[in-house]
Amino acid sequence: MIIVFEDAEALVVDKPAGLPVDPPRDGGPSLADRLDGLRLGFQREPVPVHRLDRDTSGCLLLARNPKAMKRFARAFAQRLPDKRYLGIVRGRPGREHGTIDAPLAKISSREEGWRMVIDRFGKPSVTEWSVAARVGDLTLLAFRLRTGRTHQIRVHAADALGLPLLGDRVYGDGEGDGAARTMLHAASLTVPREGKPAIEAHAPRPDDFAALGFS
Repeated sequence: MIIVFEDAEALVVDKPAGLPVDPPRDGGPSLADRLDGLRLGFQREPVPVHRLDRDTSGCLLLARNPKAMKRFARAFAQRLPDKRYLGIVRGRPGREHGTIDAPLAKISSREEGWRMVIDRFGKPSVTEWSVAARVGDLTLLAFRLRTGRTHQIRVHAADALGLPLLGDRVYGDGEGDGAARTMLHAASLTVPREGKPAIEAHAPRPDDFAALGFS
């Protein structure tokens, strides 16, 4: 696992796609199995400050001590970090950029499990987006999160833009579009810190993005 930022209170790792942050219920490897190896001489294991979906690759912030964890958690609660993502869709949006302001709520059923949906009574959810590149019928979209709801980009892309992320088996046609995973990458993360330089981390585009022409 590549470390893309490191100092005395924080690590930012480039989490690989397919690796869940927390141990899955059905067993199998997770980031939790690798935390001991990320001590790097420190007494404590670092602790994830936020979460990325199993399929999502890219920047994940880890706190190296309890005080840092509290500060970072407070910064995320106040929506101070700047989180930017890249996603691949098939097709083209009607515009080059825009802002999606669509509240999200969770629904759940025994038959279909749970998912997030756009619901006017849901929690406020705002995503800025723009076209970053095009290759054939594929479009690389850049997303900037103003809020951090579960599956926010995936739902906004599918239901607000009408362009689900390539490979998304929940909100799109992931079984039939040829992608091995949901094509979403946490490309950069900036976290301001009082009295210290901001944490600034950038994760290079992964190999499966490059294989589709977005290197």
